[in-house]
Amino acid sequence: MKKLIHPTAISETLFKFKDILEKRTKYVHEEYQAFGLELAKELDDWDNRSLYIRLAKNIKRELLDKARYFVKDHSPGLVRSPAKLFMWKLKELKHPPKKIT
Repeated sequence: MKKLIHPTAISETLFKFKDILEKRTKYVHEEYQAFGLELAKELDDWDNRSLYIRLAKNIKRELLDKARYFVKDHSPGLVRSPAKLFMWKLKELKHPPKKIT
């Protein structure tokens, strides 16, 4: 005998997601914290979110945005790890290679 699964109301589902989102942003008090969390979400590297918060606090936003847009400009199928590509580009932007003359 099959059990019937009754669908839940959309309002119940949205209420659960709203509760989860409120818990996630509960401790965000500064703008750099929000930016770091958004960066971790975009790069699909939620486990290292504290790293991105620290980067957002200590590194110029201009460099972070350049590295972020560099990753976004690549086609998603070709990038294995957006987080690694981001960190590589950030390193390149912070310490540009010296020209040999």
